[in-house]
This record gives sequence, structure tokens and C-alpha cells, in this order.
Amino acid sequence: MELAAYANFAVRLVNSEEPERGTDSLTSVEAVRALFGPSGRAAGLADEADLPRLRAVRTRLRGVFEAAAEGDEVRGVDLLNSLMIEYPVSPLVSGHDYLDDAGRPRWHLHLADNAPTAAANFTAVACMGLAIHLTELGADRLGICQAAPCRNAYLDTSTNRSRRYCSDRCATRANVAAYRARKREEARRAAAAA
Repeated sequence: MELAAYANFAVRLVNSEEPERGTDSLTSVEAVRALFGPSGRAAGLADEADLPRLRAVRTRLRGVFEAAAEGDEVRGVDLLNSLMIEYPVSPLVSGHDYLDDAGRPRWHLHLADNAPTAAANFTAVACMGLAIHLTELGADRLGICQAAPCRNAYLDTSTNRSRRYCSDRCATRANVAAYRARKREEARRAAAAA
């Protein structure tokens, strides 16, 4: 796995809560396991104690995305660094399942899942992935959805740094709302002129 892909772990955790809507899907051990995806060995470590730990990390990670979205890169990096100090990672060289044309392993880096708890493992991997994404692409590539009331986090991977929404659904909803607002304003102006 490309290390930057681990940044999606951070997005999944942050988006497990929608504060503006008052929803939180991180309510069970099964929800913790689901965050890891289908291949997460460390998910087997998940227990009830991971719920409050991950909720606390989620709040801190949301702060990273919000700081970046507000243009406060230094604060975002400081918040991320504090998490990475608290949750260190162990890289491993791996060659599993990937062979080149000569049958040799294609060596690549993975992040070891050797932390003592599922929450510690998930946090270490998510923060490292986010750090790689941020350092390779820039802090302005971390965002918070601009469609009200959505406040989901996203990673901007667009070629022109133009992403403003977490999903096509939110983009469509925001565009339709803007269109309707323009039409209402046009109708108001026409009525005032008549």
C-alpha cells in the first residue's frame, strides 16, 4: 500500500461523526473494526476501551483538517505532530503479493500494526498517512466540506486544488441551493423593478 493512502484512515475517523447533524457512527466495537477496512489485522484487538480513545483522537484530527481549511497550516501541523509523537509508527519493508516480471518481490513500505491497542494502531497509521499526504501535496489539500450543514473532512487530490466538497452529493446540493438562491434574487429584483 502506498503510504499516502493511509491518510484515508484519518478521513474515515473524522467523518464517523457529523457534529452539525448530531450523528456519531463510532458507537460499537464493530464500528471500530469497520474503520480498519477488510484487511486490518489490528482490528481484531478492538474492544470497548477503544471507543473513547478514538473519539478523542477524532476530535484532534478534525482540528487538523479545520486548521488546514482555515489556512492555518502551522496550527494544523502542530496538532498533527502532537498526535504523531503520542502515537509513533513502525515502518516495515514488505514484498507480499507483489512480484515483478522476474518473480522477485516488489519491495515497499508498510506501517506495522504492532501497537498494543486497536486505537493506538489506527491513530498511528492515520496520522502517518495524513503527514505524508500533507508533506507531499500541501496542507491546503486537507479540507472541510463547504456544503451546509455537512462538515466532513476530505483530501483534495484534484489537479488544480479546487475541491470544496466531500462528495458529489454535497457538491450537487450546494450548486442547486446556489442556483435557487440566484433565481429567487432575480425574481425579487424583477418584482421590485415592476
